[in-house]
Amino acid sequence: QVQLAESGGGSVQAGGSLRLACVASRIIYAMSWFRQAPGKEREEVATISRRAGITHIADSVQGRFTISRDSAETTLYLQMNNLKPDDTAIYYCAGRDAGARDFRHWGQGIQVTVST
Repeated sequence: QVQLAESGGGSVQAGGSLRLACVASRIIYAMSWFRQAPGKEREEVATISRRAGITHIADSVQGRFTISRDSAETTLYLQMNNLKPDDTAIYYCAGRDAGARDFRHWGQGIQVTVST
């Protein structure tokens, strides 16, 4: 079982920045950030894979958020700039193995709160 551990969340004012990190216990083919706000469905924010690089960036964060991995490919980052109150959510790190259709590995989630 893969372990995923998120860090870097917190509270920030609108226009500010945060950087989330997710450490995986092993290399995973594709890794993503999802988020879920109260009363809303879970949203795939950004995804990066070993073969294709960045494969998804949600329209809602395009130009403001950047997903990346370290050279060891076990730490996933999400640099979030120009944060807006609508970005307030629990952010989850997720992993998908090669050949798998679903994200089967999930972190516990970390709160990001953006105030006006």
